[in-house]
Amino acid sequence: MTKWRIGSLFDIPFYIDSSWLLILALVTIIDAGELNASSFSSQSPLIGWVMGLVMALLLFASVLLHELGHSLVARAQGISVNSITLFLFGGVASIERESKTPVEALLVAIAGPCVSLVLFGLFLLLTQLTSEFSLLEFVSSDLARINLVLALFNLIPGLPLDGGQVLKAIVWKLTGDRLCGMRWASASGKLIGFLGIGIGLLLVLLTGEFSIAWISLIGWFVLRNANAYERLTKIQESVLSLVAADAMTREFRVIDANRTLKDFAQEYILTDLGSPGIYYAASDGRYRGLVQPKELQAIERSQWESTTLLEIARPLTEIPFVEEKTSLVETINRLEQIEDRRITVLSPAGAVAGIIDRGDLVKAVVTRQNLPIPDAEIKRIKAEGTYPSYLNLAAIAKELD
Repeated sequence: MTKWRIGSLFDIPFYIDSSWLLILALVTIIDAGELNASSFSSQSPLIGWVMGLVMALLLFASVLLHELGHSLVARAQGISVNSITLFLFGGVASIERESKTPVEALLVAIAGPCVSLVLFGLFLLLTQLTSEFSLLEFVSSDLARINLVLALFNLIPGLPLDGGQVLKAIVWKLTGDRLCGMRWASASGKLIGFLGIGIGLLLVLLTGEFSIAWISLIGWFVLRNANAYERLTKIQESVLSLVAADAMTREFRVIDANRTLKDFAQEYILTDLGSPGIYYAASDGRYRGLVQPKELQAIERSQWESTTLLEIARPLTEIPFVEEKTSLVETINRLEQIEDRRITVLSPAGAVAGIIDRGDLVKAVVTRQNLPIPDAEIKRIKAEGTYPSYLNLAAIAKELD
């Protein structure tokens, strides 16, 4: 989907998704129809259409403020907010990570509905202060009703709705397990989604009014996103259950540390063009360090015959490494902090046990979930050194840290 930036507030950029234009047109048509069918119908129909558009824009301004409520509370907790986007079913705030405690998560979750309730109160007060049957009274009462519905609907206890986040925070607080809260809230969201789809279809069959199908559409949206949260929970559980030893491979070579650079270049660098090119120097039964082929470029060719790998090897204690029992969360985060695409895994004795790159991490997680993944996909991830969009382990590990 295409999206466009429409401005920013508090350094938080606002975007509209292309799907938002569809709902904007639909709300404008509905509001214009209500206005032209009301006591204002004696006025020009153009006024009805203009006011319909204005009411639609005010509705989405309310949604924007709702999401801004979530965002500002998250920011107060030190969480970065990347953007707020309006789309077909409302709005979504892109928050960098989750709150650290259930109480903080609860505060973020209820902030949006609280903003909507405040807007409900303000528009209701404006309705009371305006003349009955005036255009302003019509608009303010409609916006008051919409913000009340927005607050109450979002408090339904199922993900991805705010009420689902509230339920998750409560279960998290009671059990001390955030993922337990996720499981409960996503299961509740799936139930609500199925109910919405079923009720919507039933009402269409009973009334013959296809306009009621929007209830099923919302139910489908809730169900789809609840399923996404359920999948994310399973991924997080897999990441938390694994350690570095579960993901590491032995795709490296161990070279005699006493070899000269010339011998090393001729026998390995020139012949291992298709290999990962990871080399460790060893002698007398001990690992001496990591040998990086690029370091040969800084040494004069005339010295290659007299210089050994031992002289250029970086000691294992001076390179980025994790231990075999290091959690996968820490391993992923550590890999994101270094420039290299791979990180060394050391045994309890300080020897090289294996290496890990992003492809290895993805394979370990999907294998734990018994999901098939083509070897070609793993090779692509290894070659590009980036996580696929459907499994961004860097973002997942950052939340779990």
